[in-house]
Amino acid sequence: MTEGSFHDKLKIKMDEFVHLVYALTKKFPKDELYGVVSQIRRAALSIILNYIEGYARRKKLVMLNFLEISYGSLKECKYLLHFSFKEKYLNEKEYQEAMKLAEEIGAMLWKTTRNLENKGY
Repeated sequence: MTEGSFHDKLKIKMDEFVHLVYALTKKFPKDELYGVVSQIRRAALSIILNYIEGYARRKKLVMLNFLEISYGSLKECKYLLHFSFKEKYLNEKEYQEAMKLAEEIGAMLWKTTRNLENKGY
């Protein structure tokens, strides 16, 4: 993905987030493979996949639905990161790095959703 528009920058951040989540969860306890690891990975992928699918849709309300699902998946990831930190699966630095990126994505996704809601088509 190349940098350019706001849309492209958001996709790049989402892609970075998915790869960060995958990298961080590789060191989680093996007994969490089908628990937290599976859940946070699916939620992280859902953020970008729903965003991309939403932008592939032509109808505003359908697009908004996918963006809201993407935002919900981000919130799910943020809780799972918090849970993982509390369970000592993540150290402070890892947790802060992931949460900072999640916050940036959240702000950009929120802005995208609000801008689309305010468009008159």
